Amino acid sequence: MSDIGGFQDRIARIDLSDGGVTYESIDDEDAKKYIGARGLGVKYIFDQGPEVDPLGPDNLLAFMNGPLSGTQVTMSGRIAVCTKSPLTGTITDSHHGGWSGARLKWAGFDGLTFEGEADEPVYAYVEDGEVELRDASHLWGEGVHETRDRLEEEHEGSYGKNLSMMAIGPAGENGVKYACIMNEDDRASGRGGTGCVMGSKNLKAIVIKSTTQMPKPADPETFKEGHQQAMQAITESEVTAPNEGGLSMYGTNVLMNIGEEMDGLPTKNGKYTSTKSMREAEGVDIDAERVSGENVRENILVDEPTCHSCPVACKKEVEVDVMHKGEELNVRTESYEYESAYALGPNSGHTDRDEIAVMLERCNDMGVDTIDAGNMMAMAMEMTEEGKLEDVGELDWGDSETMIDLIERIARREDDLGDLLAEGPRRVADRMDARENSLAVKGQTIAAYDPRCMKGMGIGYATSNRGACHLRGYTPAAEILGIPEKVDPYEYEGKGELTAQFQDLHAISDSFDICKFNAFAEGIEEYVTQYNGMTGRDVSEDDLLEAGERIYNLERYYNNLNGFDGSDDSLPERFLEDGIPGQGASEGEYCELDEMKAEYYEHRGWVDGVVPDEKLDDLGIEVGPGTGVSADDGGAAAPSDD
Repeated sequence: MSDIGGFQDRIARIDLSDGGVTYESIDDEDAKKYIGARGLGVKYIFDQGPEVDPLGPDNLLAFMNGPLSGTQVTMSGRIAVCTKSPLTGTITDSHHGGWSGARLKWAGFDGLTFEGEADEPVYAYVEDGEVELRDASHLWGEGVHETRDRLEEEHEGSYGKNLSMMAIGPAGENGVKYACIMNEDDRASGRGGTGCVMGSKNLKAIVIKSTTQMPKPADPETFKEGHQQAMQAITESEVTAPNEGGLSMYGTNVLMNIGEEMDGLPTKNGKYTSTKSMREAEGVDIDAERVSGENVRENILVDEPTCHSCPVACKKEVEVDVMHKGEELNVRTESYEYESAYALGPNSGHTDRDEIAVMLERCNDMGVDTIDAGNMMAMAMEMTEEGKLEDVGELDWGDSETMIDLIERIARREDDLGDLLAEGPRRVADRMDARENSLAVKGQTIAAYDPRCMKGMGIGYATSNRGACHLRGYTPAAEILGIPEKVDPYEYEGKGELTAQFQDLHAISDSFDICKFNAFAEGIEEYVTQYNGMTGRDVSEDDLLEAGERIYNLERYYNNLNGFDGSDDSLPERFLEDGIPGQGASEGEYCELDEMKAEYYEHRGWVDGVVPDEKLDDLGIEVGPGTGVSADDGGAAAPSDD
């Protein structure tokens, strides 16, 4: 490639089947059109072929950083993991913070791609621009924390100084469809089952050793201007200001009390829109305040670690002592997040703060996505109530003690119930005739934003390319926080266009790869200046936004070629008309999905959820035969591969 700043211009291609490692440059045109990280990763996954089996040797697993990863850019400690999801069958990318993304850049790489399947467990060791596969048989079956400690000892390094690790736990090894990849700091590439793909390849871990070698900007003056502008925005924001803003003080869990007060917190598998509504209707002792960021900070917070180049420090490390089955457990763990606390707490019918911390530690050690784990257990609770699980084992509402143990039973597939829940919501729903009990879109469960209250999140869940997700287009920024401007959360008109704009913007930040939380303070102007300064390019705001749109459309095109269309842009029935109405502040509300989809598709230029050929041409997506759909003739959805 040409000399674009911020890149190391080195990708490692690892074939696990024969142990071969080759190195290649990044195509110059791809770097310009798809930016890096998520965008380039998606392009590599597409080039591998949409028809691959997610758990087959031909599926590509790509660990990608971007041109801003590991630089002085604020919040640039992210890394993207891209693959075809075994949970949803869609394209997926999942990101985590910490130091592994930055350290991969410092070790001389823009990405590592894995295909094939090793005969025996291996891990990849990365140092000084080289990758070596090493035996991991002694680590197979171990939890993430034991794996972390043993690898640190073996390599005589130190996490946080010159060593990083990304690893799977037993969940990934045993094919749990929502298994995740953890790094040494309990940060997860959580969604989509990336850990399941890693396990299918007999790849236990990636170890990266490097000193700090941050890339220098190609245009120092422009970069300095953009960096100063971004830092000012972050320090002046009520959300991100270090040691003052809500995110810095309470982490993502600052939203727990806000969601509760709005009646926008899905509770008891989405039957209620707040714990207050459940408490008043059923007379149970449940209160979201007990698991809020404020409560956590006051009672169990012990540390506030951060990621590379981040002054916000949103990660909240906690320590608790819990009596569990007659044994006193002392647990210290990151990260007591809003999404995790919602799924393992209120949506599962309880608000035991300390037992949720134990569940978080179990999920992290087993390598299980906390959102899907909690929502799967809530689904099982509702199915138990309806008598659908009598043959495999039951789980009562709010049984937090059993939930703690069930996490490991899922990860190791130890019994009938654990084995069933390991398959994810779509397969459980199909197998047990329980579709009405699932809170999933395209096979992935929703996050902690109720679409009866926040209508933008409804169309966001439905049109997310990786299944239900709040991070594809974070409209609560506008609906809750008023960023970039306040919009009525209950109003559905305009939310289709708003969601598409957020989706394109986040595709940019994910491809840089920088934290989405910077969008609470920064905007496209800061993005352009920092990107131009680091790379030496001279792109406009429109150029960059078009790149975000191109990435989102390539992902949708990939899904179209796998048989996905507008019928898959759906929501669980309980959120729609004739479902379960919102309560309290959301009393009587439903999500007007059809109206928002029509607006969204019109803005996108899609035909019933499918990218037409002329849209591909307009965006310069020259990859394959097209869908055969035309925006002019009404078209039809792409056919399924089977």
